[in-house]
Amino acid sequence: MTPILNVVLPVFGIIAAGYLCGRLRVLGQGSSEALNAFVYWVALPALLFHAMARAPVGDIFNGPFLGAYVGAQVLVWGAAMALYPLVFKKAVGDYPLARAGLFGLNGIYGNTGYMGIPLAAIAYGEASFIPTMITVVVNTAFVIGGGVVIIEIAMNRGSGFAAVARFVKAILKSPIIMAPFVGIAWSALGLGLWEPVDTFLGIMGPAAGPCALFAIGLFLVGKPIAEGFGEVAWMTVLKLVINPLVAWALIVTLFPMDPLWAATCILMSALPIGAGSFVLASQYGVYTARTSSATLLTTVLAIVSLSIFFVIFPPTT
Repeated sequence: MTPILNVVLPVFGIIAAGYLCGRLRVLGQGSSEALNAFVYWVALPALLFHAMARAPVGDIFNGPFLGAYVGAQVLVWGAAMALYPLVFKKAVGDYPLARAGLFGLNGIYGNTGYMGIPLAAIAYGEASFIPTMITVVVNTAFVIGGGVVIIEIAMNRGSGFAAVARFVKAILKSPIIMAPFVGIAWSALGLGLWEPVDTFLGIMGPAAGPCALFAIGLFLVGKPIAEGFGEVAWMTVLKLVINPLVAWALIVTLFPMDPLWAATCILMSALPIGAGSFVLASQYGVYTARTSSATLLTTVLAIVSLSIFFVIFPPTT
């Protein structure tokens, strides 16, 4: 229970602090947008580049781990997007494809960076650092990148070469997609980091987590938490139950691996929805209310679900 109390409760506390500051009007209505812009354009790219620039490239491409973790995400995301228009026929809102994409994304995008890294470190020690960082890169490059692709396609009113050009431009301009890839290239070239730059990134990057979580709390002020509860409940089950179960099944059947890597893979799959999903939804102005509600609900319920996880996969430290 100690890893849960030391990590999950503080994360929820940051969201609650943001909500209280907004509720008491300590911060204005534009504060959430400003914090999200800071996270999206500055802090999160710094964190991702810094992590990848220092990681050995050979350790990043672990076949069985990627097969189980990414495989579970592909299966759950695809199934969720296919089921969304069937289960929620009366769901209202613009850009139905974008909404379906974010519905599925919320079923697989975990809080690997801000909750997963410290939680795995407390439970499994330094040996969990590399697999945990792999999930951070995958979540950013694949999940958030895939979300950007789906939303761009959904919002694109043109066709042909112009549409493709706008899509490519959007991808190249996305800092949270490009930052980890630039970091991997930097590491592969063995360039190293100038100490002042290393220090700058080490200070700037960690600001992403609390700012994004605080912004969720600000956004929730005045928002009906129960709105679209059916969709929120489905996303919660997908994220906290279905996604880790699929990852476990893939490990058992197709991708056997070292027990610590296996436990880390399932743990990263079982985390509540990460704040990056809310940042993405806010950036495009689509599905923000349900995303924020699902993030809050999964974070609260993760106290129970992760406690069960650690009974099955006990901490080693």
